[in-house]
Amino acid sequence: MQNFKKYFIAATAALAFVSCSSDDDNPASNNLTLEFNNTFKTTTIVLGDAASTSATANTSASGQVHHFSELKYVISNIRLVKEDGSEVPYNVNDLDKGATVIDQSKTATLSYVLSNVPSATYKQIKFGLGIKQEQNTLDQVRFPKFYALAGANDTQMMWEWGTGYRFTKVEGFYDTDNKTMSIHTGSTVEGTAGAYTQGVNAYRDITLNLTTNAIVGSKAPKIKINADFDKMLSGKVNTITLSTGTGMSDNATPNIHTAAQMVKFVDNLGGNGTNDISGMFSVTAVEN
Repeated sequence: MQNFKKYFIAATAALAFVSCSSDDDNPASNNLTLEFNNTFKTTTIVLGDAASTSATANTSASGQVHHFSELKYVISNIRLVKEDGSEVPYNVNDLDKGATVIDQSKTATLSYVLSNVPSATYKQIKFGLGIKQEQNTLDQVRFPKFYALAGANDTQMMWEWGTGYRFTKVEGFYDTDNKTMSIHTGSTVEGTAGAYTQGVNAYRDITLNLTTNAIVGSKAPKIKINADFDKMLSGKVNTITLSTGTGMSDNATPNIHTAAQMVKFVDNLGGNGTNDISGMFSVTAVEN
């Protein structure tokens, strides 16, 4: 009986050791996946050209019918918030490892895996829509992977004049005659070569409460994030009516609309940073 107890204790200890070692040796348990679903209200967006009959038909608060042919945005500066309120940054100074382009036309981009996340229980997530000012230069040497990703022919998340990245890029059509809609946002600069200063800061910091805590370490949770593009024209901050022309209030094409008009879209999509810190985003579920 004495020997049986010894064997039992030894076996239990060995089992516990194997279990702990299994967790430590399984890097996937320290992964956390951000899964993005781009919708118009509750309907997942389907892209389409001007003549498309399958594209999601959207109606704004002002009554304008529109649909999307292209939908992309940049996520960066990701931070996870523990139960005690402390923040865990995820490669916040490395665009190659901590930033991505969400592209509705590419299913693979809708899931972004964070690897080697410290084991903890997290209650909140923060991230940037766009790129913060000090990193918003087209730095091919420092961040070659992100530079290539953003500059690919089918991505084109760079301003033509080469001062920084586009943060959101939405193409499509509006009204019953399918006029072109081209909404691009991103920070701007003012001045001349060698003497540029920050113009409009289009970067927005998003803060989202999780529906239930995400447990990293023993599990590899998935956080499901909804981006509701109904907010683009019918946001918490601004109700926008699209128009094409050369006036100061025209806003449907990026080469015409002013920085002031662009900020209205920015505040709708990413919040204004004061009474709206979530913009179009919300967490719909956490899968542990």
